[in-house]
Amino acid sequence: MNVAMWGKALRLTPRPSKEEWRALDLVSRWLIASRAAVLIITLISSGVAGLLALKEGEFDPLLWSLVTLGLLMAHATNNLLNDLTDHLKGADTGDSFRTQYGVQPVEAGLMSAKEVLLYAAGTGLVALAAGAYLVYLRGFPVLVLLALGAFFVLFYTWPLKYVGLGEIAVLVVWGPLMIGGGYYTITGEWNADVVLAGLPYALGTTAIIFGKHIDKLEADRQKGIRTLPVLLGERTARHTVLGMMVLQYLLVAYLVLTGFFTPVMLVVLLSLYGFFKLIVPVYRAPRPATMPKEYRADVWPLWYVAFAFLHNRRFGVLFALGLAVEVVLSASGLV
Repeated sequence: MNVAMWGKALRLTPRPSKEEWRALDLVSRWLIASRAAVLIITLISSGVAGLLALKEGEFDPLLWSLVTLGLLMAHATNNLLNDLTDHLKGADTGDSFRTQYGVQPVEAGLMSAKEVLLYAAGTGLVALAAGAYLVYLRGFPVLVLLALGAFFVLFYTWPLKYVGLGEIAVLVVWGPLMIGGGYYTITGEWNADVVLAGLPYALGTTAIIFGKHIDKLEADRQKGIRTLPVLLGERTARHTVLGMMVLQYLLVAYLVLTGFFTPVMLVVLLSLYGFFKLIVPVYRAPRPATMPKEYRADVWPLWYVAFAFLHNRRFGVLFALGLAVEVVLSASGLV
């Protein structure tokens, strides 16, 4: 048991050698292979759904726990299948972008295709079991949500990502499906305002995948992977990301003005300083050809995606903090 590696794999994408891999325990291997560091994005989405339910006095800890477990395992399954599919289609061969920023277990010879399938099957079965129990508790609408989730898990990498629909799929999954659907599963009520309230965070998640696809735009173009940045072009894609980030703030302001949120949620505006100081200059300029000397070597060659992740983390934490304060104020009868 390597607890230190668990913590490292939850923070970033380790790059173990074959010798180091052989010495790792099963949990460490799973965390690395499933890219557990990015699962925080899904955890926050589930947390937002839970806080919105709690705000309405409809929170159920068992249902929320099952929703969270199912979503995390579904995301992990998608990551495993993503790497396997790209390996089988030749997208990650050689010195590909994916193999530069973190170990690709199949390409690196750390795992066979069969082993990845076994990992994905085990993780997917946990997600399916959680979903099946939620269907039993909540009925047919949750079955529809489960089916939609399974569709995106199985077909995001191919064909959706290959035909410019991957980014749209991320927006749908991390917004209406995770937050809107999670809220419904917890409360038993579908709320269009909740779906809208989930979009600010979903847009941040979509900006991350946009940033990643801009980073590897040329490699994707050469391999016939037509992501939205490939279709839009690099400059337009960069400006699209900035537009999505601005829309995050505008949606929160709109929800405050309409009374769905209280002015407490304007706490997200604190992340505007970093947005204008750091994110805007990065996204208005072309990607540097070589790693800037002040940049972290363990992050390079990630560039646009790293800054999008940083902005989403800051915005997401403040968004969740604002919701938590609203829950306290609602419980105390102050709002």
